[in-house]
Amino acid sequence: FTQNTADIVVEATDPAEKTPYEPYYSYDEPLRRIPNHRVLAIDRGEREGKLRVRVNVDGAAATARLGSRWPRRQGVFAPVFDAAIADGYKRLMAPSLEREARAKLTVRAQTEAINVFAKNLEGLLSARPVRGARVLALDPSYRTGCKVAVMDETGKLLDHGVVYPTKPRHDVAGTKRELARLVKKDGVNTIVIGNGTASRETEEVVSEFITEQAPSLRYTIVNEAGASVYSASELASQEYPDLDVTVRGAMSLGRRLQDPLAELVKIPPQSIGVGQYQHDLDQAELSRTLGHVVEDVVNRVGVDVNTASASLLGYVSGITPSVAKNIVAYREENGAFTDRRQLKKVPKLGPKAYLNAAGFLRISGGKNPLDATSVHPESYEVATAVLERAGVAASELSRGGVPDIERRLGSISALASDLDCGTLTLIDIVNELKKPGRDPRDDAPEVVFSRSALSIDDLEPGMELKGTVRNVVDFGAFVDVGVHQDGLVHISKLANRFVKHPSDVVRVGDTVKVWVEKVDRDRKKISLTMVQGK
Repeated sequence: FTQNTADIVVEATDPAEKTPYEPYYSYDEPLRRIPNHRVLAIDRGEREGKLRVRVNVDGAAATARLGSRWPRRQGVFAPVFDAAIADGYKRLMAPSLEREARAKLTVRAQTEAINVFAKNLEGLLSARPVRGARVLALDPSYRTGCKVAVMDETGKLLDHGVVYPTKPRHDVAGTKRELARLVKKDGVNTIVIGNGTASRETEEVVSEFITEQAPSLRYTIVNEAGASVYSASELASQEYPDLDVTVRGAMSLGRRLQDPLAELVKIPPQSIGVGQYQHDLDQAELSRTLGHVVEDVVNRVGVDVNTASASLLGYVSGITPSVAKNIVAYREENGAFTDRRQLKKVPKLGPKAYLNAAGFLRISGGKNPLDATSVHPESYEVATAVLERAGVAASELSRGGVPDIERRLGSISALASDLDCGTLTLIDIVNELKKPGRDPRDDAPEVVFSRSALSIDDLEPGMELKGTVRNVVDFGAFVDVGVHQDGLVHISKLANRFVKHPSDVVRVGDTVKVWVEKVDRDRKKISLTMVQGK
């Protein structure tokens, strides 16, 4: 009995019933070749009582292999011995080995699914923020109307309301009048539309409005997964106790464009919707892994201690949720922080926590320009010596840094020896002084604005589109090309070469060029390719 010779066999409990598991109603595949996403799908179908699953092995060959361990079976007891081997295998060994094989498959599949979820989450949190955007966010709906929230560049709510661009009211003219009023009154330069129910119809009205009345405006679609979870959460109630749940949801959509990281940390990572079969996974292990991803991204980007929410501060290394709340409370009571050393006055933020967290907490416009960088306070003396050696005043850091500092310094290894500093540490300091406070997310692809395709009916095979990768799974990548349904680029269509896993080619948030391969309008499915002519 080995995975090299066993097959997994799947049957339907009711072949006449229509379910999502129909591809597995009569299915078998070698155990050693079945991919992880298929294992998870079959496991779910079995749990829901739609599928029967077994592991098929040549029992006679397995019994013969066991018997070969005792080759000298002779005499009257030989048949009894053979019968005992056969019975022991069939009644005891086979069921145990089948359970073990299935368990190993599930563990393998779940481990890979958690890793994929973690990579997707990292890509989503690392998405490029859209700075300077005064946003009008629309959370579409049919019966209850489209919720509107207008925010300034910092995410502060300026206006909110409801418009009815879709059925049953279908007040397109009134919607356009209200949009025009808000755009003019609040200086809006960007419109954001959630990708949920009624998104396509709302987008049509917005597109018409921009063409007719505001050609300088830009708009885009954002993924609204988890927005309802946040808007109804205790955290949202504490942040905006006087606002309706629907307004909080619309605000969340707009802020996801302005600063994805700051907004998405308020939502349980499992609710963001960038994984596969996440509800079937080990939830404790999933939470631990995703929590580490969020913490890693937050610390890599850094946090402005004067503007960050307690949710964001809570992911900084060394900062617990209670200390994060104390930082916000201290800020509200005493005003903005002007020096990193003031953090030591925050209740429960002890010396060890300060040492862990200080390098990740930024203070813009403070007394010491180094406080706005990722240089740790313990390295301020070295950083100051580096600036002196380069003939640069510390005030230059607030004016964009010193791009040519390496040329001014000469040999880094020699300088490290002079300053009694590790070479790698010195390299990090020099890189930070070149571009102080640089946001690594600026290297991420820019947000795609103003899509030309509005409906699945607009798509035709061969059409070239630009889209954003919304999710990466074992069998391919889902790309938002501007219609309600994300299109699938199968793993075989991601590149003109063998691809072991889609994450080797794309990640969540990437902007990619795709070609429409097939459109199934009845089933609302779009097949895309990233290889022209394939």
